[in-house]
Amino acid sequence: MLQTYEGLCAYIETKPGCTRDMPFDFDTLCFRVGKKIFVLMSWQDDPVTITLKCDPQKALKWRSFFAAVTPGYHMNHKHWNTVVCDGSVPDSALMEMINDSYDLVFASLSKAEKQALEGER
Repeated sequence: MLQTYEGLCAYIETKPGCTRDMPFDFDTLCFRVGKKIFVLMSWQDDPVTITLKCDPQKALKWRSFFAAVTPGYHMNHKHWNTVVCDGSVPDSALMEMINDSYDLVFASLSKAEKQALEGER
């Protein structure tokens, strides 16, 4: 199932150039493309929560559709959403949010960083 720690990690790590680390604490797992974060995961929460970069209009749309989607915890509420992975958000919507987050962050990388990752895409 996608909405478990293992399922989320497996899906997120299919993104080209994805790396992960814990720069803040042992509770927050960061997934990056290049050196920029596109997913923050509170992996010890039950259920797991993830925070994703989002286009401001889409951020509002997702929040209006699902109670489990709220403004990004400790992030800019205009550009980030937090999702409680409790099964109330369909996997297809969750995958779309993860994909959008990755694409937004990838688009913000330098030309050199993008070129270095293009072979993996």
